[in-house]
Amino acid sequence: MIENFLHAAALVLTVKVMGALFFGVLVGYFVGAMPGLTSSIGMALLIPFTFGLEPIPAIVMLVSIYMASDYAGGIPAILVNAPGQPGSAVTAFDGYPMCNRGESGLALNLAIMASGAGAFISLLLLVVSAQVMASSALAFGPSEYFALAIIGLSLIGVLSAGSTLKAIIGLLFGLTVVTIGIDPIRGTERFVFHPYLIDGIPFLPALIGLFALSEVFVMIETANDRIDRVKHASSANHSLRTLMPYRRTVLRSSLIGYFIGVIPGAGASIASLVSYGVAKKLSRTGTSFGTGNPEGIVASEAANNASVSGALAPLLSLGIPGSASAAVLIGGLTIQGLQPGPLLFADNPEIPFSIFVGLLAGLPIMLLIGLFGARLWVQITRIPRPIIATVVASICMLGSYAAANDTFEMMVTATFGVIGYVLRRCDIHPAPIVLALVLGEMLEANLRRAMILANDNFLTVISHPITAGLILASILVLASPLFGRKPAAN
Repeated sequence: MIENFLHAAALVLTVKVMGALFFGVLVGYFVGAMPGLTSSIGMALLIPFTFGLEPIPAIVMLVSIYMASDYAGGIPAILVNAPGQPGSAVTAFDGYPMCNRGESGLALNLAIMASGAGAFISLLLLVVSAQVMASSALAFGPSEYFALAIIGLSLIGVLSAGSTLKAIIGLLFGLTVVTIGIDPIRGTERFVFHPYLIDGIPFLPALIGLFALSEVFVMIETANDRIDRVKHASSANHSLRTLMPYRRTVLRSSLIGYFIGVIPGAGASIASLVSYGVAKKLSRTGTSFGTGNPEGIVASEAANNASVSGALAPLLSLGIPGSASAAVLIGGLTIQGLQPGPLLFADNPEIPFSIFVGLLAGLPIMLLIGLFGARLWVQITRIPRPIIATVVASICMLGSYAAANDTFEMMVTATFGVIGYVLRRCDIHPAPIVLALVLGEMLEANLRRAMILANDNFLTVISHPITAGLILASILVLASPLFGRKPAAN
C-alpha cells in the first residue's frame, strides 16, 4: 500500500494534475453555490472536455468537482436559505437563523471546517475499506456480478426518489435503452433502427441530456420565481478552535455519513438527515436545533461530505456507484478505458490511489477557498437563471458534439434532455435511469454467461451462496416500503 501511495503521489503532485485539481475545485464551488445545479450536472458537463487529458488528471478533476460542490452547497444554504446541493438542505435549518442573528461568519466557518473534517475522516475509511471490498470481490464469478448488479439497481430504485414505483419505472426505461445495439454474447443487432445506433445509445450524450439539459428546462420554467438575495455576509475568518467543542459530533457524523454513503442510492441528503437527527437526540441543547444551533450545522456538513467518500467505496471496489454523481464518474472512467471494480486495484492501482492522493491534496485547497472566498461565491446566486440556463445549454451541446465530433450526439442529448424533463415533471429522477445505463450491460452479460456455465439452469445460477444472499437482500430492499406502510384509517 505504501508503494502505491508513493507512486500515486509522484503522479498527482505535478503541475498538470494539480492544475486540473484546482480547476475542478473552482468548478465545484461554482456548481455547489448555485442552487439548482448539482455535482452530477457539473461533472456531466465537463466529462466531454476530459477526452484530451490523460486518465489521472481527468479523474482527479472530476472527483474534485464532486467533493468541492458538497463543500460549497452549505454557503447559500446559510446565507440565503437556498441550499446549493440537496445534502445541504439540513444545514439551512440552523445556518440561516444564525445568519439572521448576524453570525454568518461563524456559521460559514463551522460548515466549512466540519466539511473538511468529515471529508478527511471518511477518506481514511475509504482507503481501508475499498481495498478490503475489492480483495473480497476478486473471487466473484458471473453469477455474483449479476447479483451485484441486481442489488445495486434495487437500492437505487428504493432510495433515490419518493416513490418506489416511479423509481422502478425509471430503471426499466434505462434497462430498455441498454438493449439497443449489439448483443453482448451473440454479436447480433438488436433494435438498431438507425446506423448510428449499432453501438447502442451513446452513454455520454444521454447522460448530459438526462442531468444537465433537463435541468435547463426546469430553470427556464422557474425563471420568474423569487429568489432571496444576500443582505449581509461576513467572511468565515474564525479559527479551528471554534470546531473543537463539537469534535464528538464531527466524528460521529463522519462515521454516519460514510457508512450511509456506502449504500448505493442513499446519498448526502439521507446522511445529513440521519446525522442531524442523531445529533439532536444526543445533544444537551437538542431543543434548540432548528433555531440556530451551531451543532446542527456541524452534524449536517460533516455527514454530507463524508458520504462522498462513502459513495466512492462501492464504485472503486465493486463497480457499483453509491450516488448519482458516482454514476457520472463511472462514465468518466469508462471514457478513459477504465472499468471500475475489483480488477481496477489489480490492473490499474495508480487510478484509485491517485484518487485518494488527489482528495487528500485537494482538502487544504478547498478549505482555503471556502474560508476566504465565501462572500465571493455567494454572489453566484445573483446571476439570473436565464443566463445560467443559456450557458449550461451551450456547454451541453458543445460537450456532446465534442464526444465524437458528430451532430448525432447533439440529437441524442436533445432527445434525452426532453425525456429527462418530462420524467422530472412526473417525479421520476434521472438517477435510476443512469444507474440502469451503467449496470444494465453488467447485469445482462453476466447473467447470460452464468446461464451458459450452468447449462441454462437458473436455479443453479442463484444457488451460489453469495449470489443467493445478494438476491435475497435485493428482494428485502424492494419489499421494505411495504413493511413500513401504515394501514389506512377507517
